[in-house]
Amino acid sequence: MFRFAHIEYLWLLAIIPVLVGLHIWMTKRKQRQLREFGDPELLAELMPNASRVRPHVKFAMTITALALLLIAVARPQYGTKEETYKRQGIEVMVALDISNSMLAEDVAPNRLDRAKQMLSKMVDQMVDDKVGLVVFAGEAYTQIPITCDYVSAKMFLQTINTDLIPAQGTAIGTAIQTCMRSFGAEQSEASRAIILITDGENHEDDAVAAVKSAKEKGISVYVVGIGKPEGSPIPDGRGGFKKDRSGQVVVSRLNEQMCQEIAQAGSGMYIRADNTNTASRALQQELDKLGKSEIESTVFTNYNEQYQSFVLISLLLLVIEFFIFGRKNKSITKLNIFGE
Repeated sequence: MFRFAHIEYLWLLAIIPVLVGLHIWMTKRKQRQLREFGDPELLAELMPNASRVRPHVKFAMTITALALLLIAVARPQYGTKEETYKRQGIEVMVALDISNSMLAEDVAPNRLDRAKQMLSKMVDQMVDDKVGLVVFAGEAYTQIPITCDYVSAKMFLQTINTDLIPAQGTAIGTAIQTCMRSFGAEQSEASRAIILITDGENHEDDAVAAVKSAKEKGISVYVVGIGKPEGSPIPDGRGGFKKDRSGQVVVSRLNEQMCQEIAQAGSGMYIRADNTNTASRALQQELDKLGKSEIESTVFTNYNEQYQSFVLISLLLLVIEFFIFGRKNKSITKLNIFGE
């Protein structure tokens, strides 16, 4: 696994295009001044040793050396070894509804973004637990395999939107089954939980049967209902709201009864999410009640520093640049290295 120990230093590379632009501007300015001074062809005859190519070659080598040094400062590293750590925690799979109805704004900023905020806070509070994510609408897919890499989990979480699954609907049963498969076939002593976040609208398959199957495998299912029972129109992305075939504005309502039935079948708890942090706190309290057991996670360790290669190449370029004269050298002019 490749990484930078101080990736923030890569922002310094922004100075490279600035220096390139400055070099181009100064070159054009110098050419303009020479044209004002006299005829370029006549001046070329008066300065036979002047080179038009070498200054650009020297600059290119210098700027490349600078870029390599800046990369070296960021400390590129490569992990050469995997180690298995044992830790006390739980395993959690999240099933997140990303159907179009999750764009309704009865909770701020909308149902989907509010759900993502909740999940981000939940991940922030994890220490030795494993977490994964399944997204669903008319179909269900594993977006984040179960992992202890919280940084990557939060990064992928931010990219989730309703366009990931074109097939519309709310296939909750399929999402639950996908979560169960994501835990893996092997048995685990760690407590396992599925967190279902949905508005429950357009429920298609037998979610209760899927939850009962999870319960038989010792997996607790918690349901977070997001939205309001009175409902809210769904933005169409063009400043208006989605309409049905008859031209009426579609109002999406939280199916609270269905959410409660699923939670009851899974021996879990139903929580309604609103614009406060009440749901996040209640969900965290429920997860804290689960017994933590020893779980294994594989991570890359023993990162080897790779900056030495960048420094070496940079120094080599600077040495070569030092020995390239800005003017033609009579002793090597016959070699015509620079095509002059």
